[in-house]
Amino acid sequence: MARYDGSPDAFPGVRDTHPDLNLDRWPDPPVAAEEETDEWSEDDTAERVVDLRPPSDPADWATSYDTGVYSSSFSLDAPLPPLPADSEPYGTADPVVTNDPVVTSDPLVADEPFEPIEPSGSYGSYEPYEPHEVQHSEEPTYEGRRRHAAASVPEIVRSRPEPLRSDWGIPAIPMEALTGADSLTADSVLRYQRLKPQSGWRKGVYSMTRGKINFGLSPADRHQADLLAAARTPITGCHRLAVISLKGGVGKTTTTAALGAMFATLRGDRVIAVDANPDRGTLGERTPRESGATVRHLLESRDRLFRYADVRHFTSQAPTRLEVLASDADPSASLAYSEQDYRDTVSTLERFYNLILTDCGTGLLHSAMHGILGLANSLVVVSSASLDGARSASATLDWLEAHGLDDLAKDAVVVISSVRQAGGIVDVMQLEDHFAARCRAVVTIPYDPHLEAGGVLDLDELAPDTLDAYRELAAAVAEGFPGAATR
Repeated sequence: MARYDGSPDAFPGVRDTHPDLNLDRWPDPPVAAEEETDEWSEDDTAERVVDLRPPSDPADWATSYDTGVYSSSFSLDAPLPPLPADSEPYGTADPVVTNDPVVTSDPLVADEPFEPIEPSGSYGSYEPYEPHEVQHSEEPTYEGRRRHAAASVPEIVRSRPEPLRSDWGIPAIPMEALTGADSLTADSVLRYQRLKPQSGWRKGVYSMTRGKINFGLSPADRHQADLLAAARTPITGCHRLAVISLKGGVGKTTTTAALGAMFATLRGDRVIAVDANPDRGTLGERTPRESGATVRHLLESRDRLFRYADVRHFTSQAPTRLEVLASDADPSASLAYSEQDYRDTVSTLERFYNLILTDCGTGLLHSAMHGILGLANSLVVVSSASLDGARSASATLDWLEAHGLDDLAKDAVVVISSVRQAGGIVDVMQLEDHFAARCRAVVTIPYDPHLEAGGVLDLDELAPDTLDAYRELAAAVAEGFPGAATR
């Protein structure tokens, strides 16, 4: 703390801020009393103590100084000398406040840190600094820590769809009338008969008359023909389809195998299903095993795969022509299936297959799921015909919308799989209405004993209603293919 000794250099900041002030004209302060010591000399005055109390006459207050002993503040009440006419009045100029350290020889303030202070209304008067208590934040709750952990999940990077390759020199289909030999087309020359009926009394009449009487397709036959045409929608490039669910035991793996088998049966291109479960998946058990290889073996040999025949060493093919790439079921494996592993797998398979179905795990926060959602062109969300299964499926859509995947959620197809026999108290129609308001399509798969067994899937063993439901599912999913818009 500083003492005022009466010299003009006692307050260097005042001289630097207001150089026009003549500090030499200030009156001298009263002399303070000297400290009493045990020693006495003849030079000591008889009157040792000076009374520093304010004078009784208010007129004398202008020449008094109250610096305060060991005080961190001071006040200057004496009248200041007049400034030149061209200078600013007192209190109008803003003093310069910097964070530069104060250099002083006084031991009472040499070690104190410099604290910037705000000037008050009149020049030379400052408010004392009062320390404040630091407010410590409260201990975060479990809900706060959970939301912070959810917010710290890395952002899912979506891959942009491949642009159409227009540099191959393929001409467009001619739409105008042709001349010469090209004008003789099947539509202009041949007489087409009605399509043969496939069911009902129309088929009976057609068979008894040996085709002479043909009433055409029935409404049910036309519906099946429309489903077949939709399921055969051409694919531009490679389409990646992910089958997901937050809850296990809802028929996710069964849906992947049955949908893939239906696509492989109805379509002429190559279809493969990949088991991307980071734990032990069971997709490889739904087809006859032709190879003991897993997705890990494919990744180890991916740099040596140049032909489709090379990839076939790692896959198993069902009678429906569906190929399956099994997951790593080795219990001694220490490396989990990660996001980069899935991206490398897809980059290898998309060179040889037109449609890739991915059977996902039950979690949405593991590393592989980030790669699956980042590369997926469309989703199939599986739910069971139960309350907890429907809540899990709806929560999956909520999670997608909360993480910037609204387009996948709105374009998804929800499958309500009846894993148990009918007769429960769940209103399936109410579930269909709920998901129909949130997604593009909803398909309900009825209960089938062959699916409940969990063995090798055979479409010929399915009930007719179950087979028709999977045709509807294939058609609903195929309507989201890029070629469906131009069909």
